[in-house]
Amino acid sequence: MNKNKWIALISVVLIVILASGSMYIVKEGEYKVVLRFGEAMRAVPEPGLKLKIPFIENVSTLPKYQMTYDSSPTTILTKDQKPIVVDNYTVWRITNASQFLRTVQSVSGGVQRIDEAVYNSVRRKLSEVNYENIISENTERGNINDEITKDVIDALTRDNYGIEVIDVRIKRTDLPEENKQSVYNRMISDRQSIAARYLSEGDEESRKITSKADRTSTELLAQAEADAKKIIAEGEGEAARIYNTAYSKDPQFYSFYRTLESYVTTLQNEPVIMLPIDSPYASILLGK
Repeated sequence: MNKNKWIALISVVLIVILASGSMYIVKEGEYKVVLRFGEAMRAVPEPGLKLKIPFIENVSTLPKYQMTYDSSPTTILTKDQKPIVVDNYTVWRITNASQFLRTVQSVSGGVQRIDEAVYNSVRRKLSEVNYENIISENTERGNINDEITKDVIDALTRDNYGIEVIDVRIKRTDLPEENKQSVYNRMISDRQSIAARYLSEGDEESRKITSKADRTSTELLAQAEADAKKIIAEGEGEAARIYNTAYSKDPQFYSFYRTLESYVTTLQNEPVIMLPIDSPYASILLGK
């Protein structure tokens, strides 16, 4: 092989090397950051075949999609001084790849900044809330998650890491193993005290209701008896008035009627009666 062929072959190899060193591919779901002597020059988010200066510029890859970071369980003191183990997760993504590389250099560096911001916010927020409100699934628990998310977003935006936090959520809160039994015993004792108070209040209310019902019953019976006596007295007075009216219209007939009534009463059970011959009873019985 002559000198010219060697030169041509070397030229082709150099061209291939230069061409391959000057091109790179950006895929969907990733950033390519072009670095010049280790310094981020530009971020390329659009997929496709791109060019760079060979030997001078190289390329670093960063994810464009959302990522989830699970924090390690951490022990935190609540407002009522109860230690709890908190386990949470953070949904985040890179929004400015160049700034991200300049400030934290890598995904693990970004995770470290997120972990610090989340821990500080979780510790501060949970120290303002009692244990019972944290473990219950209520609106306060939801508010804590929202407040922690806002706190972390503000901290990372202020430090300008090129990171966007989407959401921070507490997924588990539990007592340390060494404290569980004592806390459970105290909670049981508190519930028993509350139950005893409710029972005592219920008994007291029951006695009040029973006493009121008995008093009302006595008053109603007394009033009913008074009304009955009044009605009986009025009835007897009306009967006496009717008797008097009837008697005044025909005294002899009335006397005769009353005598007959007395016969009915006297002769019940067929008694033996001895009467003087001149008594009114004997006169009527003899038809005189």
